[in-house]
Amino acid sequence: MKSEIVKNGIERAPHRSLLRAVGVKPEDLKKPFIGIVNSFAEIVPGHIHLHKLAQSVKDGVRHAGGIPFEFNTIAVCDGIAMNHSGMKYSLPSRELIADSVEIMAQAHQFDALVFIPNCDKVIPGMLMAAVRLNIPSVFVSGGPMLAGQWNTPEGIKKVDLNSVFEGVGKVLNNNMTQDELESLVDSACPGCGSCAGMFTANTMNCLTEALGIGLPGNGTILAVEERRYKLAWQAGECAVKLFEENLCPRDIINYDSLHNAFVVDMALGGSTNSVLHLMAVAHEAGVNYSLDAINAIGEKTPCLSSLRPSGTYHIEDLDRAGGIPAVMKQLVKHLHLNSTTVLGRSIKDIIDQAEIKDADVIRSEAAAYSQKGGLAILFGNIAPEGAVVKRSAVALEMMQHSGPARVFNSEDESTKAIMEGRIQSGDVIVIRYEGPKGGPGMREMLTPTSLLAGMGLDKSVALITDGRFSGASRGASIGHVAPEAALGGPIAAINEGDIIEIDIPNCRLSVKLSEEEIIERLSALPIFKPRVSGGYLARYMNNVTTASRGAVFI
Repeated sequence: MKSEIVKNGIERAPHRSLLRAVGVKPEDLKKPFIGIVNSFAEIVPGHIHLHKLAQSVKDGVRHAGGIPFEFNTIAVCDGIAMNHSGMKYSLPSRELIADSVEIMAQAHQFDALVFIPNCDKVIPGMLMAAVRLNIPSVFVSGGPMLAGQWNTPEGIKKVDLNSVFEGVGKVLNNNMTQDELESLVDSACPGCGSCAGMFTANTMNCLTEALGIGLPGNGTILAVEERRYKLAWQAGECAVKLFEENLCPRDIINYDSLHNAFVVDMALGGSTNSVLHLMAVAHEAGVNYSLDAINAIGEKTPCLSSLRPSGTYHIEDLDRAGGIPAVMKQLVKHLHLNSTTVLGRSIKDIIDQAEIKDADVIRSEAAAYSQKGGLAILFGNIAPEGAVVKRSAVALEMMQHSGPARVFNSEDESTKAIMEGRIQSGDVIVIRYEGPKGGPGMREMLTPTSLLAGMGLDKSVALITDGRFSGASRGASIGHVAPEAALGGPIAAINEGDIIEIDIPNCRLSVKLSEEEIIERLSALPIFKPRVSGGYLARYMNNVTTASRGAVFI
């Protein structure tokens, strides 16, 4: 046992004394010490119930013969942090989470870990830590939120947080009253759990199943269901078995399982942030995974589900239809079926037990919503290192678009212009200096995309940025443009009125400028001046890499 270093031998007598103080009995020293990594936080709806879930995990650990020790990480609610300076801290929290788990696990020499995440950056931060530490680990999330039930004159409508963001745009466009918006506010988030659509949190929780590090059902069983607590108990028991079998994260997360995750991501039309996070996990695992490889998967993998924000269904519908195992059952020819899981069984074994219970929520390949996957990586003279778009959320008329650039050097400037009615049909909004270094922190931009949707402009206006978009964004929203403006990327050379050409079917993103013109404009720009000079964001800015590499630390 790894934990023997803190509990055995005469020189560890002081350690045993300290362990007595936290309730460890002499007979417990012969048992494996299991760390319970909990991201409980009362300000985050996806995490407010996780202290209860942890109790079930600990019960499972004890039943299997282990000794559980719970500790916490931070967790940011992206919805509450959205559209102000707080969002600069969201992506940077991912690195802090990974580092804090490493510190706790190494300082106390745990034999295995159970990770309890739920929201956007917590899941990838914990995945990065699991692969980095490479001690037996299993994931059990807090589960998705129920969709809201909004009582309208036309009847009950299913709604979610994104409905509220878009409602703001509708009010500004005189398509909704402020009273109706407040009624929507009261209905959209009915309780605990990660927001109800296939946004970033639910995308990443679903992908833990495809990676093999999360138990079947981890991504879709609702937060409020008793099944979620049974799954937590199972995760605790699983951690002890993983310790006994010495099955570690790098035995599970490798090139093949990352391939499986991207295949499932494409089929679900998941968040663009999954590209950033899975690339970061690949980096920690020592796996060289390219953006070109992701595009190759997208060209072959059909989009099988129509999920919010761009589609019809919510995560509760996906769970009812059979969940991620059922999705993978439709994707057999695209997956590496021998990839192992925390259950010690292959992905094929999981698929064999799956049942597709609703053929519209989870369609067959022949009846797919699209024959190409939900995500695409675009390249061109604006994005030599790539940019990411949720292809499944783009209206048909915007799949190929050419229009004049409306250039803004921050999200705040663009939001003000949209709210003041200064954006016209056909425009291409360019938001730059919001990348990992430029922001710093690579803010998500759900507010401008939701305003455009609420104002009815999402089918005629595109938006490109070196920042990020929320998993709840829809429309021709192209993010992660790399290199970013702060690094002298070509996006910094775009001027107001330049013609931007978007060709999503052919994975192209360009500005009608020659290479010489771009070089000339870039050479004339002043040196980028950092927006922060101290605190964590300054340290983050100095260490973070480009989005095309997952925005990891060097």
